[in-house]
Amino acid sequence: MFTGIIKAKGSIAAMSRQGGDVRLTVRSEGLPWSDYEIGESIAVNGVCLTAVALHEDGFDTDVSVETLDVTALGRLGSGSDVNLEPAISLGERLGGHLVSGHVDCVGSVTAQTADARSVRLTIEIPAEYAHYVAKKGSVCIDGVSLTVNEVSGNTFELNIIPHTADVTIIGDYAVGTAVNVEVDLLARYLERLMSKDGDNISLDFLKANGYA
Repeated sequence: MFTGIIKAKGSIAAMSRQGGDVRLTVRSEGLPWSDYEIGESIAVNGVCLTAVALHEDGFDTDVSVETLDVTALGRLGSGSDVNLEPAISLGERLGGHLVSGHVDCVGSVTAQTADARSVRLTIEIPAEYAHYVAKKGSVCIDGVSLTVNEVSGNTFELNIIPHTADVTIIGDYAVGTAVNVEVDLLARYLERLMSKDGDNISLDFLKANGYA
């Protein structure tokens, strides 16, 4: 599990095809790599990946065909900047929201406007995922936990403060940038719960199960 609070930025040092999969070599001086072990989970742009080799300044990881199909990782290349977050440990502060690192869909930046010292981003996602996004709810964009300001159809708006723009790759976004989107875990489980017992859903039921 992750929190959506980026610990460091890194870059793709190498990207090689291996039997249909892709091996990424990620470099970053922002994390103490000697503290980690092979097999650790590290989120790269919000995608939970496994470290298969460790270096003084980064790690290698394999990306499956499935992950390439459902995320924007396949659009990266050597030199691309990425957001990095190692998995959380029990007892750590939960500064963002619970994030699984399992990307739901790829979205696209459709607008980018100044809003005082912040930047207002508009993200468009496939229509079948739009009902998971709610005003003032949480969403994870390229591994960054953010609050939804407005929702309209299959687009939603986010406010990016200067700090977030500085310490993540969001500061490099432009109209047309493809982004990994993970919706809130509660939204997915609530939908599953309602599809199973839809006739029995009530406000009392939701309160009893911690959803209201």
